[in-house]
Amino acid sequence: MKWKASSDVAMVRQRNAMLERARSFFRSRDVLEVDTPALGRCTTSDPNIDSLRVAGPGGATLYLQTSPESFMKRLLADGYPDIYAICRVFREGESGRLHQPEFTMVEWYRHGFGLGAMIDETVAFIADLLQQPELADAEWLEYETAFRRFANIEPFAASLDELADAANADASLRESLGDDRDAWLDLLLGTRVAPNFAGERLTVLRHFPVSQAALARACPADGRVADRFEVFHGAVELANGFVELRDANEQRQRMHADLARRRASARRPVPLDEPLLAALESGLPECAGVAVGFERLLMLATGAADIRDVLTFALDDKDD
Repeated sequence: MKWKASSDVAMVRQRNAMLERARSFFRSRDVLEVDTPALGRCTTSDPNIDSLRVAGPGGATLYLQTSPESFMKRLLADGYPDIYAICRVFREGESGRLHQPEFTMVEWYRHGFGLGAMIDETVAFIADLLQQPELADAEWLEYETAFRRFANIEPFAASLDELADAANADASLRESLGDDRDAWLDLLLGTRVAPNFAGERLTVLRHFPVSQAALARACPADGRVADRFEVFHGAVELANGFVELRDANEQRQRMHADLARRRASARRPVPLDEPLLAALESGLPECAGVAVGFERLLMLATGAADIRDVLTFALDDKDD
């Protein structure tokens, strides 16, 4: 029976040092640390993410949170200043070299930041935590440009058949993804685009399709795209952020569309996040936010090849 830790004391010391650098980064910018619940009555409607469920009082279903985002936006709407959280989050069915069902997320929100300012601060944060100032010189790519350059495809104009051909999809994959355009684009991003990003530097991919906006606003200058970005080190995604959507009606419509996609793909239904919608209705200030996977940064800092090597206990460790 295996009972020992997945990582050693030296790794824990490096983790603690990186956590202190994170808190120092935010202290220097007067960003307030907040604590958010791990359990909630609502969860993300994102059709690509499944939440772990917990039996609550009286048989109510509670959800382990996939992100502190909903609670943090409620704080912002309630008058809080710039805030950050370092917390454990949970996602069902995530396991592998870069994934665990429980992991640490660093998430923060800045009043009045546009997309460029949020990207600049995110890149600075990553460079600071990794103690590699040269990483601040990141390459910025438009989503559309990256697909043209690395996949030879026009992501906004290509037909579904052209997307499937670009992915070298066989009949089984074509049947599986069907007419889900965003699923085809995600597949191409993971298999054709991101693997071509420079291996020793940060790449910022910005202006994702508005259909992949999640909780981001549509770009004022181009309605086809959202003010959303991701930061990669090589092909590994480190951060996902955006200028926040503040329109409660549009957010409600997006959530209903998410629920329809969940039904179509036979995923479990989830309740609408009515407290978040109420917060948006009351008035979310202009802001931008980003979430960073802490263990992935620790992997880069230590040269670990597997996320389980930077955790004290990995959930899917084998007993023998």
